[in-house]
Amino acid sequence: MDIVSKFKDLERKFIDVERQMTNPAIISDVSTYNELNRTRTELEEPVKKFREYINVLDGLTDAENIIDANEDKELVEMAREELSTLKDKKERLDRELLVMLIPKDPNDRNNAYLEVRSGTGGEEAAIFARDLFDMYSRYVQRMGWSAELIDENEADAGGLAKVVLYIKGNGVYSRLKFESGIHRVQRVPVTEASGRLHTSAATVAVMPEIDNVVVNIENKDLKIDTYRASGAGGQHINKTDSAVRITHLPTGIVVACQDERSQHKNKDKAMSLLKSKIWEAQEEDRQSKESAQRKQMVGSGDRSEKIRTYNYPQNRVTDHRINLTLYKLDYIMNGDLDELIDGLQSADQLEKLKNI
Repeated sequence: MDIVSKFKDLERKFIDVERQMTNPAIISDVSTYNELNRTRTELEEPVKKFREYINVLDGLTDAENIIDANEDKELVEMAREELSTLKDKKERLDRELLVMLIPKDPNDRNNAYLEVRSGTGGEEAAIFARDLFDMYSRYVQRMGWSAELIDENEADAGGLAKVVLYIKGNGVYSRLKFESGIHRVQRVPVTEASGRLHTSAATVAVMPEIDNVVVNIENKDLKIDTYRASGAGGQHINKTDSAVRITHLPTGIVVACQDERSQHKNKDKAMSLLKSKIWEAQEEDRQSKESAQRKQMVGSGDRSEKIRTYNYPQNRVTDHRINLTLYKLDYIMNGDLDELIDGLQSADQLEKLKNI
């Protein structure tokens, strides 16, 4: 792969965008100027890194010329030291520039909705869904993000049938998007008198927050119901019909929000969640048509894919997509997810690099 030629094209585009941004006609056109500025911002870091790379290549050439001349021993020794340093820099920049060539997911910077549903396993599955909810809530705190509860359906024994979180922060979707799929737990339930190991599951779905441009929803396609909220939320929840349920008739997708006192605010939040769910359904349809390619990629986002096992007796977590096993379940359930997520992101980058 010719990295230099690829980045020279990006540099030419960057220079052209900067030139256009000095045009008075474009400066007065706020929409065009803002679009150019977004492009400039996206290109600035790759171009800066490429220019550093060119300086390193020039330095390598200069050092090699001095060594080849072989006139001054002291100068040659200094050139050899410089050559060794520059080779290390070039190796690092080679990797960084390759990663920058990977096509960016346009949703990576977006906020996201995270949904956890209990799966097979009855009461124990609902308790595990609560444990996953707590795990992600702790990770949100570690990352300095903020989270709002959108919808929650409690189950027996303190478990959760379903919970939906809206998570806001820098790069939320890029960090959480590989969490979609079936999470399996192996442990002895508290309610199990004989001490037998049980296996149960919960399903996680992560959807980016989507704007109106990407998903357009017609009012005629919506059925909107209001009802009294249930579960946590304060004394007001049983006094007013503030909770909102929206059904998208063409797809049958149903969303609900009961977090706010205001029916209007709940409707706005439910509509935002609906856009993300419709986007997710459209993505699944598109990906199913590319199934052969998706099977080779990390984190297809398929909810039916078993992605991870949490084994409590062995204090073990295994991510089946990248064959990563960590014997630190206690840390992971406390929200220490970085090692898992970093591994998934690295594997995804390596897979995408094969197609560049």
